[in-house]
Amino acid sequence: MSDEEPKAGGIREKLAGLPDKPGVYFMRDGNGRIIYVGKAASLRNRVRTYFQPSTLHKAEPKLRGLIKSIADFEYLVVRSEAEALVTENRMIKEFRPHYNKALKDDKRFLLLRVHPEDPFPRFETCRIKKNDGAIYLGPFVRPGSARCVVEYLEKEFGLRSCPPRVPGEEHYRHCHNDVIRFCSAPCMGRISAEAYRTRVMEAVALVKGERRDHLERLKREMEEASAAMEFERAAVLRDVSSALWSAIREFSKGMKDLEIRTEEARRGTVELQRILGLPGPAALIECFDNSNISGTHAVSAMVAAVNGVPHPQRYRHYRIKSVEGIDDPAMMAEAVGRRYRRLLDEHKPLPDLVLIDGGVTQLKAAREALASLGITSLPTAGLAKRFEEIHVATDFATPPIRLPMDSDALKVLQRLRDEAHRFSLAYHRTLRARKIRESVLDEIEGIGAKRKEVLIKHFGSVLRLARAPVEAIAAAPGIGPVMAALIKEQLGARLKRTAARYPLDSSTTE
Repeated sequence: MSDEEPKAGGIREKLAGLPDKPGVYFMRDGNGRIIYVGKAASLRNRVRTYFQPSTLHKAEPKLRGLIKSIADFEYLVVRSEAEALVTENRMIKEFRPHYNKALKDDKRFLLLRVHPEDPFPRFETCRIKKNDGAIYLGPFVRPGSARCVVEYLEKEFGLRSCPPRVPGEEHYRHCHNDVIRFCSAPCMGRISAEAYRTRVMEAVALVKGERRDHLERLKREMEEASAAMEFERAAVLRDVSSALWSAIREFSKGMKDLEIRTEEARRGTVELQRILGLPGPAALIECFDNSNISGTHAVSAMVAAVNGVPHPQRYRHYRIKSVEGIDDPAMMAEAVGRRYRRLLDEHKPLPDLVLIDGGVTQLKAAREALASLGITSLPTAGLAKRFEEIHVATDFATPPIRLPMDSDALKVLQRLRDEAHRFSLAYHRTLRARKIRESVLDEIEGIGAKRKEVLIKHFGSVLRLARAPVEAIAAAPGIGPVMAALIKEQLGARLKRTAARYPLDSSTTE
């Protein structure tokens, strides 16, 4: 059997007839049930990969399970990759295939978030931890535990629960939390902002486990309530205590893991100095990766690590402008050239090491881009995924460096490379999401290419168009009141199904 020979004759014949077009494919098991739905920019290229022996040998266990379960497949050709993405999403919701859930588990546990720089900080629950200066506590495995802790903190410390960031007298007119929920009413000046913030930080310290006397008091209150046969109150105190201790254990575990990773990263930067012959430890590393589908929406991303630890404030996006089609080395050269031309123009220091996601070809392209800027002594290296080899030479005769998998230096490079891949892919998805939003206009009768271009140019984006009043839409060139009413009516419903599912990324782009 050749590398691309499928496991069944019927499937082999179907593979031969696959079109090189975008579409959605459906994998079925022996009972005819749809077990996986996927999308592809090229059905021919994507579906064939499932039936290569190399895929079965190297894939993760869940993917191998899917491949072994496939008895047949079907496909649906669509007009564009954007339409394939929307169709895939709709089909997954309709059929709820087993392996779509098994291969993509995006469940996140609840966290508590409080921003100490807000005028009157408040605790709220969330599922995504952002680099926004807020304090995040948890995670809480059971959602009820997080909400139980929030209610206890609000009551115990007199914290507000109202949603406005800066509540005032107008909000207070419709609020009775100072009467029924023990709120200290900072919005009405009944407590100073400084005293209120002190209460908030005491609550944070409690959830972190830094107020053991308070935890002991909570335990005594629970025992006293139980002895007095106040079982409902005792149960509430028990749940609060259990949730707090669970959060404290998770926080302590996270802090310990962070300390271990930080120490590994420090050792890794020193080890890189020795392995790569750097003049000093690799205190600042910048890493580049590209992302595109069939050459469309090509982007590159640069992520950075300070002392081996990722530093998101330094991350940058690059939308590739000068490269047509699929040319990974040229994309890498453009991103590297733009990054260090800007650093030179702004008289900013260069990093200690530039890491390229790729092998000899990508590394050579990056070095040529640096040389065109007169930068010839900046240490550069490539990390190739296949065998996790470190390339330091731009010729195929020089063997790459292979480090043990437990090497701290290799871990630093791998984590940064993986972060660059994640970051570039996220930006690529953002651009795809924008394209999907724009394609919503294609579904409205009477909107052709010219009108679509006029609307997007006039309003800046489809989302701004959707938020605009009918009068403003009618004032756009060539639209008029009848077409404006139609756009307003149909656009909101369609965007509700798509735009909310693909939030735009606000990270820095150069």
